[in-house]
Amino acid sequence: MLLTPMASGLWIVDQHTDHLHFHYRIDAVLYTGTTAYQRVDIVRTPLLGKVLFLDGRIQSAEFDEFIYHESLVHPALLTHPRPKRVLIMGGGEGATLREVLRHPSVEHAVMVDIDRELVELCERFLPEWHQGCFHHPRAVLHYGDARAFVEGSPDSAYDLILSDLTEPLEGGPSVMLFTVEFYHRLAQTLSPDGLFVAQAGSADPFYPDFAASLKRTLEEVFPIVRVFWAFVPSFQLPWAFVLASKRYDPLALSGEELHHRYRERKLQTRYYSAQLHPAMFALPPYLENALRERGSLISDHSTFVWKA
Repeated sequence: MLLTPMASGLWIVDQHTDHLHFHYRIDAVLYTGTTAYQRVDIVRTPLLGKVLFLDGRIQSAEFDEFIYHESLVHPALLTHPRPKRVLIMGGGEGATLREVLRHPSVEHAVMVDIDRELVELCERFLPEWHQGCFHHPRAVLHYGDARAFVEGSPDSAYDLILSDLTEPLEGGPSVMLFTVEFYHRLAQTLSPDGLFVAQAGSADPFYPDFAASLKRTLEEVFPIVRVFWAFVPSFQLPWAFVLASKRYDPLALSGEELHHRYRERKLQTRYYSAQLHPAMFALPPYLENALRERGSLISDHSTFVWKA
């Protein structure tokens, strides 16, 4: 990421690829620094409000974070008839935890993040995201490596696991959290009717390879794997998510049952809805083709690393 002075003011340049850079105008720099794991920049922009960048890549914007976080959480939690125990890997801003706790059946929500300093920065500078959920009585925060945490968890410990991790960048903290070996162990920590969902990167025609590889890898472990998507304006891209399930298919729910669960749980959402749910899983042909043709198996010995 570059902080670039221009005639019109200060801009952040996010290098999506060698051929595509995104520019964000900055009103104020709220924080800039490096934790033990990553560079952190929290800025205020005139269009998007507060924005979090990690290692030079946009992570979340005040203007539309609800689109990303509601998409990550609610299709999976509505698919499960009564989720009680939920694990979140990553999610430092606290917004994923916030959305999970909207479901009254959730008795225990654990968030494990490797970067305690990042979580503390988000708690300080991004209260609009977490809304105090770090101190909710049903929430537990654990700081450490998510892979080690999962591998040390008992079998059938969770009904749902959500992966709100950064993309696997060279030298980044999440590279080993997308492999088939890890997912085999993760599946053991899920209940017999458990679900897993992960953010899967861009769903544009240029670089759908991460989503395709994640889908192929999860198909080695789970009998039901579905890709869905949402357009996140601050990312300037359509964004993919992958849902993997031992038993419940998110496309098998009737509209009547989806509306019943949404009303019963008294959800109040700004993007996700029972009506939108099936449409999120409707993919254009270019993406269906990419998911079928471009994915490769991710393993401990053949990891996936985003190459700009």
